[in-house]
Amino acid sequence: AAGGAGRVCVAVLGDLGRSPRMQYHALSLARHGRDVALLGYLRDRPHGDVLRSGRIRLVPVSDLRGLRVGPKLFQYVLKVVVQAVQLLYTLLKMEQPSYILLQNPPGLPGMAVAWAACLFWRSKLIIDWHNYGFTILALTHGKNHLLVQMAKWYEKLCGRLSDHNLCVTNAMKEDLWVNCNIKAVTLYDKPAAYFKETPLELQHPLFLKLAKDHEPFRPRTESVSWSAQSSAFTEVDEKSGEVIKPRGRPALLISSTSWTEDEDFSILLKALEGYERAISEGAKLPPLVCVITGKGPLKDYYNSLINQLHFRHIQICTPWLEAEDYPLLLGSADLGVCLHKSSSGLDLPMKVVDMFGCCLPVCAIHFECLHELVKHEENGLIFKDSDELTEQLKMLFLGFPSLEGKLHSFRKNLQASKQPRWDESWDQTVLPLLGYTE
Repeated sequence: AAGGAGRVCVAVLGDLGRSPRMQYHALSLARHGRDVALLGYLRDRPHGDVLRSGRIRLVPVSDLRGLRVGPKLFQYVLKVVVQAVQLLYTLLKMEQPSYILLQNPPGLPGMAVAWAACLFWRSKLIIDWHNYGFTILALTHGKNHLLVQMAKWYEKLCGRLSDHNLCVTNAMKEDLWVNCNIKAVTLYDKPAAYFKETPLELQHPLFLKLAKDHEPFRPRTESVSWSAQSSAFTEVDEKSGEVIKPRGRPALLISSTSWTEDEDFSILLKALEGYERAISEGAKLPPLVCVITGKGPLKDYYNSLINQLHFRHIQICTPWLEAEDYPLLLGSADLGVCLHKSSSGLDLPMKVVDMFGCCLPVCAIHFECLHELVKHEENGLIFKDSDELTEQLKMLFLGFPSLEGKLHSFRKNLQASKQPRWDESWDQTVLPLLGYTE
């Protein structure tokens, strides 16, 4: 029988602040009376609900980014060995858990170490498959590289050592069974309850807050002497004192990213060039504010490309948002754009899940199993290249902010869909799994 009754370790060898699904797991476990050790890197602040929970304890792991000795392959092996020792030490010194719930990727060395810790504690190992680590490695090294082939072998082998498996799509569930002989249960990403449409009275202070640091949020007519009482998107009506949307306001387009190789933002930048050209040629389209949120290794590269663009009708900014502000901004936007291309073709972009929770229509780039989430011409549009995205932006924003047209009908469809939220989905899928094994 599993030891450590009532305690669960939720582990990710990544930044906890940028691991929303694992934070959701921890909150769901805490909601059902479990004591949770949430283990990972502490770079960005986790959501306030996690920090306020009396049942969730953060267990920091050192982020090893300074190992720069010898060739790259040696650096990689050294980092894995040091991580393995560090992770095993951390897992064995904590109170005995009944389960270790591990995110994959990254699974090297986490899978093997978590399995060893489970043997020691007589605990059960649950792996939550978000993607395959070897397909992410292949983006940099090519799928035939020795390192990629070794990672693929390791992932298949260690994946079979788990007691239970969760995954994010039915396509991944099938692939795990057919290619790895691993039985998994699909737990779709679902938005947390705080992803919802943002009322105007909350939009206004958010826009004013963002306007302090980001000029695109300020009204264009007051760019020299900004009063800090109105934003590009909202203002207070002098007669009624209510927040209203000013006439001629720009459309707000939002995209979020981790600035990695699996998202090609040059596609969006080229599409915006086409949109700008259409306005210059006389198309009746609104000016555009494009907000791209997130942190990651390629951010500086894309910022340099953005700085080379000289738009008259489009403004672009790339802020990093606090965890509580991100859902508010999604709920205030007019359109979301997703450029996530799954390295395996088997996972779905969580950013689109969150956008749909806010009833925000989406244009998303095509890949294999995207249809499990984005229904073309129903809750958004799917595009294959920058030209197609340009045409979609022009079509959706024609006559903006009219309540006619597809942008409005997509939003109405999302409002009517009543998709289950994370808590409901988790209770139906994961709770029986835990109850069955106890």
